[in-house]
Amino acid sequence: MADTKVLVDSGLVLCDGPRWHNDTLWFSDLYGGHVYTVDHSGRLEQVLPVAAGPSGLAFPADGSLLVVSQHDQRILRRAADGTVTTHADLAGYARHDANDLVLDSSGRAYVSSFGYDLAAGAPLEPAPLVLVDTDGAVSVVADGLRFPNALVLTDDERTLLVSETEGHVITAFDRAPDGTLGGQRVWADLGDLRPDGMCLDAEGQLWIACLEAEAVVRVAEGGRETARVTTPGRWATACMLGGRHRRDLYVLTARTSPEMLARGEFHGAVEVVEVDVPGAGRP
Repeated sequence: MADTKVLVDSGLVLCDGPRWHNDTLWFSDLYGGHVYTVDHSGRLEQVLPVAAGPSGLAFPADGSLLVVSQHDQRILRRAADGTVTTHADLAGYARHDANDLVLDSSGRAYVSSFGYDLAAGAPLEPAPLVLVDTDGAVSVVADGLRFPNALVLTDDERTLLVSETEGHVITAFDRAPDGTLGGQRVWADLGDLRPDGMCLDAEGQLWIACLEAEAVVRVAEGGRETARVTTPGRWATACMLGGRHRRDLYVLTARTSPEMLARGEFHGAVEVVEVDVPGAGRP
């Protein structure tokens, strides 16, 4: 497969939560404290500062923007007029930093969280998934996950996929019409790979950013790898299919190392490569 083209390679720290919306790539700089957009020419624009660290993004039908505010465990809503309010308070539900978010067609959101103090090197503790209803009401819909990270809904919204970074698996849940989850199962065992951000394509396969592997891998249900895009010298943190035909695979990367990671040092970038199968599902 062709090498990635670098769109942005300066001014960013550690990026995550890419979304394709209104013909534009949106993403969060977790440590840089801003939500950004970038176009295909590499023009970067700051959209919203989030002092407590932005992460997952979503776009309700009313034209607003939802942003996970990690460290204070909230979901912020920026209205179409620019007003920013708290959409949901996750305190008491998220056991540590809040993380990713995916929105269904009715406006309900699933949110993942760390479960433990990753930055301080605390031991792994299981974490829940929470459901935020359209009115901001919060409930736990699954628990015991090993660092639940990226979230994907299939096109029919009957299946929720979760990357368990420290479990080295993609976990699937059956989803009921009321948003509750059941039928938990391993969708793919990734062996030594640690999955971070991911996105679904029209053949039902996942592109998965795999951190220290310095690669984004395409995986079918069951765990068979069908393609790989490498990012030598750069950790792959997240990915999203977008572009005119949703065949542009955007990859968020970070130049780091175990030593730099211990010091919280990252140098973020946005890269892109064309693939054969278009994107599907949510986000």
